[in-house]
Amino acid sequence: MLSPERLALPDYEYLAQRHVLTYMEDAVCQLLENKEDISQYGVARFFTEYFNSVCQGTHILFREFSFIQATPHNRASFLRAFWKCFRTVGKNGDLLTMREYHCLLQLLCPDFPLELTQKAARIVLMDDAMDCLMSFSDFLFAFQIQFYYSEFLESVAAIYQDLLAGKNPNTVIVPTSSSGQHRQRPPLGEASLLEGVEASLFSQCLENLCDRHKYSCPPPALVKEVLSNVQRLTFYGFLVALSKHHGINQALGALPDKGDLMHDPAMDEELERLVVRSRLHWTSRQHRAEEPGAFGFQRRDKLEAPESMPSASAPSPYPCRWEPRE
Repeated sequence: MLSPERLALPDYEYLAQRHVLTYMEDAVCQLLENKEDISQYGVARFFTEYFNSVCQGTHILFREFSFIQATPHNRASFLRAFWKCFRTVGKNGDLLTMREYHCLLQLLCPDFPLELTQKAARIVLMDDAMDCLMSFSDFLFAFQIQFYYSEFLESVAAIYQDLLAGKNPNTVIVPTSSSGQHRQRPPLGEASLLEGVEASLFSQCLENLCDRHKYSCPPPALVKEVLSNVQRLTFYGFLVALSKHHGINQALGALPDKGDLMHDPAMDEELERLVVRSRLHWTSRQHRAEEPGAFGFQRRDKLEAPESMPSASAPSPYPCRWEPRE
């Protein structure tokens, strides 16, 4: 059934909002690259399975980074896949370094950029050494903000730098997600980390930023709520507040609440079935190994004597012959 939102939008606007053309182009490219294999079961079935995978969020697994970040749905699907695949890291209480989390990300996306992982780790560690250990939940929620809202945060960082320098951010040309090019900005130094900017002015600039651009950004009302609780704040303080905000996590919709992060009954049930199946398989193999003649070897008492033995003068099938001992 079509939603009222779908009926209220013109066709072209709905297609653009849902990035349908992006998925159609990707599907056709995959069809052409694998046409020999796909011809065995039909084009219609291929498109059905492709768009089913898009709906289920599994279409981003092991894909290139350019595709993973291409749409908001792809980003949310990648976040959800990362959580589901490595939830046991947090469940076991393991602490990992930034490099180790980056290795996990590369298991799902081989060319995932290190820079994004570093930025997410800096939200957790602030000015601490980047080789410090982080919990799975701390890294995951920081990574969610940095990855999903990466273009928005690039513009926020530029505005923050301008406010520190006493400039009017409204005169700055802020990059858009479609351009793929971001204005070069100096790194945030120790002075900016300690100094901060006035929260009310920062809030006004971010409100204008959200109004001017259509790329993904947190709900403006929630951003305003974050900034209304303080008088001054630093850039990383703002990022930390975003990553810990319950409403922003709900609005994004990729991850459960922090209290439910380690609970996934459906996944736990599936993992339990796999463990039981693995144990049964191992027990069966052990049982077969203890039986005579296991693994396809014949028992000695069932071996039949050959009708004739080869003579010593017969040519050997091997390059070297073994002479009988005298």
